[in-house]
Amino acid sequence: MKKYSFILCIALVAFVVASCGLKGNHTSSGRAYELLVVVDHGVWDRAAGRALHDALDADMPGLPQSEPSFRIMYTSPKDYDSTLKLIRNIIIVDIQDIYTKASFKYAKDVYANPQMILTIQAPNEEEFEKFVEENKKTIVDFFTRAEMNRQITFLEGKHSNFISQKVDSLFGCDIWVDAELANSKTGDDFFWASTNTGTADRNFVMYSYPYTDKDTFTKEYFVHKRDSVMKANIPGFKEGVYMSTDSLLTDVRPINVQNSYTMEARGLWRMKGDFMGGPYVSHTRLDEKNQRIITAEIFVYSPDKMKRNLVRQMEASLYTLKLPNEVQQNQIPLGEASKEAEQTNK
Repeated sequence: MKKYSFILCIALVAFVVASCGLKGNHTSSGRAYELLVVVDHGVWDRAAGRALHDALDADMPGLPQSEPSFRIMYTSPKDYDSTLKLIRNIIIVDIQDIYTKASFKYAKDVYANPQMILTIQAPNEEEFEKFVEENKKTIVDFFTRAEMNRQITFLEGKHSNFISQKVDSLFGCDIWVDAELANSKTGDDFFWASTNTGTADRNFVMYSYPYTDKDTFTKEYFVHKRDSVMKANIPGFKEGVYMSTDSLLTDVRPINVQNSYTMEARGLWRMKGDFMGGPYVSHTRLDEKNQRIITAEIFVYSPDKMKRNLVRQMEASLYTLKLPNEVQQNQIPLGEASKEAEQTNK
């Protein structure tokens, strides 16, 4: 009996060891917006490495203080061991003269889940530096969208049904917002949900108005409309205090959501007559069926904390907005890097 027990134990150990060797079978390590660069020490210290570092270290736009897009770690290829291979975001620098041009290659969930590995290949350091300089926004967007997809996956399984139902009843739309936003207010073609906390306060706003012409999608029109809506619906603690938009620190750009034109606005809000303020991000879209404009926005108030992760976490919800006659989108495209890159999980 002891003999058979011993054999069974050996078999179980062998099974566990074999299982541990399975690729993608582990939970990835690291926090959101942390990234590991695998690169030779010499390359990292020279112009090619500095170009990549500076791209990843660039400030996230739309914040009131300087915060880098990512927290960067790096290691040499010889130290890239089984522990480091579990990190959720990895860039591998691959410079060899076997390549004829610089290019991207990416793989998903190779050693852990969720995980994204982007390899940047180049024939020499000069070509690598030039390629990174030309594609720095593409690289940042690639990992930003990978992180947002992880948040969207979380929201798919754990979002506020109350907010979804309210958005459906008021606008005929759907959106996934964190269930922690448990306080709400409803107005005319307006909805506001908030965590209502003294710090790290997260907020979601949605409002609609008739579509008139293409000038609706301009910064000037957006700021004017936002100011009028917020003044009417988000008053301060006393008369004469209300939310306003810092137009000088607001940037707009066209993006693609649900294969449709969307105007993204990113900047700072302030309470007129008070010292409160913080960052916001909004998506403004045309509901063609009802010939109206839908704006979904997130904003945060966190005067004593860094805000990058708070904003990015909330921003992911904006990509889940489903207008009438649309299908719910549970992942967003990874951007230009994924279009140009060869995907491989080898």
